[in-house]
Amino acid sequence: MARPARTPRLIVGISAASGSIFGVEFLKRAPGEKYLIVSDWGRAVLKMEEGLTPRSLAPHAKKIFSDDDLAAPFASGSNPFDAFVVIPCSLSTLAKINAGISDTLITRVAQVALKERRRMVLALRETPLPTNALENAARLSRDGVIVMPISPPWYNKPRTTEDVVAGFVDKVLGVLGYPAGDGWREDKL
Repeated sequence: MARPARTPRLIVGISAASGSIFGVEFLKRAPGEKYLIVSDWGRAVLKMEEGLTPRSLAPHAKKIFSDDDLAAPFASGSNPFDAFVVIPCSLSTLAKINAGISDTLITRVAQVALKERRRMVLALRETPLPTNALENAARLSRDGVIVMPISPPWYNKPRTTEDVVAGFVDKVLGVLGYPAGDGWREDKL
């Protein structure tokens, strides 16, 4: 007897970089069972930019974990997940992940993803990128991490902020293998 397919399990991290709207939209649109972690400064940015708290996002997540909760289930490789997406990802978070520092739940889950060879996407928001950030991103990319600077596509002629955000979220969903909206010149296929 075949086992039923398991619902995709995603861990979503929102760190302190500006652009929390991208994390909110990804959380709303990603399929499956979603667990949310918001860093302390990520909470401040979420409130400042979107007027939201992590609790506001509860309808879109199965559970919300404190970034201080290093005893959370996903801090261990024995609790599988399909992908870990940090959106937005600050350069500080990128640096800690690259250096193997696991002092928060976001950085610990990243180390679990690396050691267990699980899919990880880091959506960098800050710019310009200093050389050390480029080196951190390159090293993690060689380890299989998908590094996606938040750079929305323009070929679909976005007219609103929501269109711009949706365009980038579509790119992240597509990288993870989920339905992702219309692609460039899809009408010509």
